[in-house]
Amino acid sequence: MTMVDNNRTMKAAVYYGKGDVRIEEMPIPSAGPGELIVRVRASGICGSDVMHWYRAGRGPLVLGHEMSGEVVDIGEGVKDYEKGDRIAASHHVPCNTCHYCLNDHHTVCDTLRRTNFFPGGFAEYLRLPPINVERGIYRLPDSVSFEEATFIEPLGCVYRGQRLAGNGLGLSVLVIGSGISGLLHVQLARALGSSIVVSTDISRFRRDAAKRLGADEALSAEDDVPARFKEINSGRLADIVILTAGSVSAITQAFRSVERGGSILFFAPASGGTPVELPVNDLFWRNEISLTSSYAANYDEHMKALELIRQKKVDVSAMITHILGLEETAKGLHLVEEAGESLKVIIKP
Repeated sequence: MTMVDNNRTMKAAVYYGKGDVRIEEMPIPSAGPGELIVRVRASGICGSDVMHWYRAGRGPLVLGHEMSGEVVDIGEGVKDYEKGDRIAASHHVPCNTCHYCLNDHHTVCDTLRRTNFFPGGFAEYLRLPPINVERGIYRLPDSVSFEEATFIEPLGCVYRGQRLAGNGLGLSVLVIGSGISGLLHVQLARALGSSIVVSTDISRFRRDAAKRLGADEALSAEDDVPARFKEINSGRLADIVILTAGSVSAITQAFRSVERGGSILFFAPASGGTPVELPVNDLFWRNEISLTSSYAANYDEHMKALELIRQKKVDVSAMITHILGLEETAKGLHLVEEAGESLKVIIKP
């Protein structure tokens, strides 16, 4: 267990903009009342960390929200944790009492959108504010490694998305895009008992990964996906279409691939906010097709994700392709952005 000397400094990877990530020294945060200091042991790189249009003008900042670590300092009034506890933590947490939270929309809560830990997971230490300590910590079983625990947040988001889309036993699923989110969707759909799981991607490397991780078929994004899906699924289109890619072509493909009575989940943002024409009459009218979206996850969904990881129902270890030191954060971000032969990239400060 690491002890904190608050007179010392720590290293952090500071994001200034695309291609500009600097390793800098900053003070180790101290624990105020109700707070915890965590020694970061692993922090995953999320696709949102390389959405530069989303980060524009917000630097300098320390990214990294898919984190796990151990408690090293405890603020006054904290009763439930001890030094050495192995945990993962949410960066955003809801109030649990507002109109949105009470109607199962925790992830649009104003409190959730304001909260965060400091400074970020791409640093040696971080501070959890009282509200995060109160409602955003997940104790890690001994059987779950720090690296596996970085998947709690992204898998929680995936679980929420499929729950809102209505996926369940016996339904057919098409996952458009086989990056890290798409591959988690493939594995979760299989774990939830989907009858057919098909994925798409332009990358042969990612299509092969999808097959290895449970897809019945992995199609090229350039295929006639609706026709191929019907061949695989006894003449029917997909009950659930999950968009983990935000291009206009991907969205159009989703519209053409959903079965009557089915649903389309917008899991990824549209590229640059590009408007898309909605074929209301030709596709949606009379067909009872639902469009839904999801963002982030609540406490129960994160706990569900942790249990899926613990039981190995979703094999997250098989998705880790790179583990890098803090000094290599810029390299890790580049690997994720170029979307070549990498899946999950994890930073270990």
